[in-house]
Amino acid sequence: MLLTFIFIGVISVFLAMSLGALFHLQWVRPLPTPILLDGTGGPARCSVVIAARDEQPRIEQTVRHLLAQQHVQVEVITVDDRSSDGTGEILKLLSKEDPRLRIIRVDRLPDGWLGKCHACHLGAQAATGNWILFTDADCWLKPEVLARALSVAEREGADHIALTPGLATSSLGTRAWHLAFLISMSNWISGVNRDRPRAYFGLGAFNLVRASAYAASGGYEALRLTVLDDVKLGLLLRRAGKKTRAFLGSGDVECHWGSTLANMIQVMEKNYFAAVDFRSATALGASLVGILLLGAAVIGPLTGTVPGLAAGLAPFSFVLPAWFIARKLGWSAWAAALTPFIFPVLLYAMLNSIVVTLWQGGVRWRETFYALETLRKGILR
Repeated sequence: MLLTFIFIGVISVFLAMSLGALFHLQWVRPLPTPILLDGTGGPARCSVVIAARDEQPRIEQTVRHLLAQQHVQVEVITVDDRSSDGTGEILKLLSKEDPRLRIIRVDRLPDGWLGKCHACHLGAQAATGNWILFTDADCWLKPEVLARALSVAEREGADHIALTPGLATSSLGTRAWHLAFLISMSNWISGVNRDRPRAYFGLGAFNLVRASAYAASGGYEALRLTVLDDVKLGLLLRRAGKKTRAFLGSGDVECHWGSTLANMIQVMEKNYFAAVDFRSATALGASLVGILLLGAAVIGPLTGTVPGLAAGLAPFSFVLPAWFIARKLGWSAWAAALTPFIFPVLLYAMLNSIVVTLWQGGVRWRETFYALETLRKGILR
């Protein structure tokens, strides 16, 4: 009898999560296509800020894609954050080709700053546009995506546009991971698109902010020790009373953020524990709940009972919201069918993030180590 109640509880949790995702997906959509110029009849001016450290393989094409943006006046500010490879030389050559590229070199990281946050702060200080786009050094943007985002911002009176990242190289497994990631983000995206009072959102691949809103929010000066700086920038903007809109950017923003599931786990090593503000009890509690849910789903069919079999099938309810997202991205249903098998991998990634961070006493990011004690002091609450 006890097992029956446990299995019913597991079924209820999985179905509630899947139905919740389906509800939120009503407000999760790709960036609209039409481009509307601003009221003056001319293109807006946007400063693009990139924090780059040892990005030699992709930085040239990243910058070229940015300089090729259409229907918008662009300046690209690349902050070379202590690179030791050929990043600096590549940028110097590109700046000779196109004066719209400006380079800021950082040789020493000041105390009390994370490297990326400091670089973004310097880039924003140097920006002259009335909009600032923060993007990653390995993200390639389609030619009209910036103008389309600006058009949506003006049409909806938004001060902040965030796009989810796409995949530079993808397999069936990484697409399934991506779908699981978007399912987990669906309530965040839905929240800002519905203007829920406490909702906020942001992603490092594409955070487009009105310059005046950035200044009013406190900007990266307030995020100097924040690992999830991209998400917390959205929090700052919400606290300042600014409006955010979020869209699927998979077809518009191609990012090299993991070509295999192992790469994905490594990328998330610094993020998952940070997402709960390095609260050990909260992180371990959430992990334990995940282990119990998945464990019950695995054990259920072995009991030979109808509730047990239903509990084993319950995680496959995620196929439906994953399929809805796959359709929006133009992907096959096979990636959606694999999504339930990704959730154990996500759980492992969460546990890996907790264990590694606690074991080494902090986070290693861009070849710099930041002590956990310092990061906890800098948490934006």
